[in-house]
Amino acid sequence: MASWYPLIKNFHLLTVAITITLFLLRFYWLTTGSALLQRRWVRIAPHVNDTFLLLSGALLVLITHFYPFTPQGSWLTEKLLAVIIYIALGSVALSRRPRSMATRWVACLVAVVALLLVIKLAMTKMPLLGIV
Repeated sequence: MASWYPLIKNFHLLTVAITITLFLLRFYWLTTGSALLQRRWVRIAPHVNDTFLLLSGALLVLITHFYPFTPQGSWLTEKLLAVIIYIALGSVALSRRPRSMATRWVACLVAVVALLLVIKLAMTKMPLLGIV
């Protein structure tokens, strides 16, 4: 299974890049009132990609044996918490519910900060908070 690691890791990184790109693009379309936001593929593609992102992440956990909620995987625990924060704030920023643009902008900016934290944790594998 370890021989699959480079392929799965690169696929995971690709899905991360697609997720970030789609999030920022959808937020841009929302702020500009673009009709592209209503396209069927725009509503479906992020969910398909995020499913592949989750599956590739789970495979990486199985291959590397870095498990969240363990001392060796405390960085991964923090990464998962940051991902949850990103998902929550991303849904606030992009939701169809009526919200002020100020609320959407704050949610988007803090979601991007959460994404940067996720990337830092993934690259360094060093926990910032020491959560186990």
